[in-house]
Amino acid sequence: MIPQAVIAAALLLSACGAAPPPSGPEPADLSLQTRALSSQTLFGAPRPYAPERSNAQIAKDILELGFRLESGREIPHFSRFEGTVTLSLQGQIPPLAVIETDRLLTRMRTEAGLDIRRVDSNGRVIVEFVPRAQMRRVVRDAACFVLPNIADWASFRANPRAEALDWTQVTERRRALVIAPADSTVQEMRDCLHEEIAQAVGPLNDLFRIGESVMNDDNFQTTLTGFDMLVLRVWNDPALRPGMTRAEVAERLPALLARLNPRGERAAARALPLDPVPTPRDWTDAVEDALRSTSNRTGFRHARRALAIALEQGWQDERLAFSLFLAARFAPPGEGQQALDALALAHRIYQIRPGTQAHGAHVSLHLAAQSLATDQHDLVLRLTERAMVAAQRTENGALLSSLMLLRAQALEATGNRAEAEKLRRDAVPFALFGFGSEHAAKRRAQEVAALGQRE
Repeated sequence: MIPQAVIAAALLLSACGAAPPPSGPEPADLSLQTRALSSQTLFGAPRPYAPERSNAQIAKDILELGFRLESGREIPHFSRFEGTVTLSLQGQIPPLAVIETDRLLTRMRTEAGLDIRRVDSNGRVIVEFVPRAQMRRVVRDAACFVLPNIADWASFRANPRAEALDWTQVTERRRALVIAPADSTVQEMRDCLHEEIAQAVGPLNDLFRIGESVMNDDNFQTTLTGFDMLVLRVWNDPALRPGMTRAEVAERLPALLARLNPRGERAAARALPLDPVPTPRDWTDAVEDALRSTSNRTGFRHARRALAIALEQGWQDERLAFSLFLAARFAPPGEGQQALDALALAHRIYQIRPGTQAHGAHVSLHLAAQSLATDQHDLVLRLTERAMVAAQRTENGALLSSLMLLRAQALEATGNRAEAEKLRRDAVPFALFGFGSEHAAKRRAQEVAALGQRE
């Protein structure tokens, strides 16, 4: 998983990640979360979008998610836990971690049918919270990750290359360790719980080409989607058994998906067919280099390289859209029109791809920011109205609060001062959830206000 803080720094107003990590000394400042509300309090009952892919597509997706690691290494056998999965928390547990974990496990039981529950200690899945400074001394670029056959951070730190940590050698899973940041925003902590616990009990790969999944390093999706819950239900169905080969799983998937997802039998593939061939490493490297860039100049160079590869591959899916999005984000001032054209094309792609409502909301945020800067207030109101619905349903507090602030600025400019002030007040708890502190939330409000107050 690419660090959320890296993405937040790269995508200024996209709000798809958390604020940069605090630089204070260890131990971690867990008070970052004490003023924030839980996702249950903020967003209410979960309302994930249902999976939109056809079952034929989903079968291909499951095979690529389940039989290859992010590094590209093949996984020879199907693996999972058998029986009840217990989960426990340890380390420097943040204030809202128990609430967020219990909400996630409830969703996994009700939406994916998993036999999973939290226990006080010694779970089969252990989530250990570690200060980010410690994490990055061992695994430099990871925001959070999951490991097999190990029970604590100290053991991993003592021997990070232990043979037992090789997922390709695992068939029946007996223990997994999730490492999550102890000193993050509630949203980043929640996001890590969703993705890494799902991978502990499901497939391990991330795919940029699947927009309707958290198992995608573009990080637009922040909570488990309807697609993800279906994949977890399939992965843990009795029709599959640990040790099966890819071919054996592939043979059983059509009947399994027809039973679990009859809607997918009727669904026609949207847009162009998905390419099951793995994404070239050069493109992934270019994207990651762009996101890690400390200047727009280097970010634009890497983003252009990613876009060139996407065009050369002939993609018409999420990978092309994300390449366009990054190229627009890092474009120099002299290429403003080209950046807008790239954003508009990315927006059109996301509108026709399955399950990419969250992606469209992120692009709408950028388009609305541009529109506010050019006094197109009615357009800001149209863009934010639809995008706020997607941000609310996908439970992205950072994105939702940013959209609300943009909308408030446009409302004030059109004479609706009272409504604008109410919207700004309503945005505060979502900003605290997403950005981690009142200072960071105020900084975002100031950035938005500056767009509408230029000379």
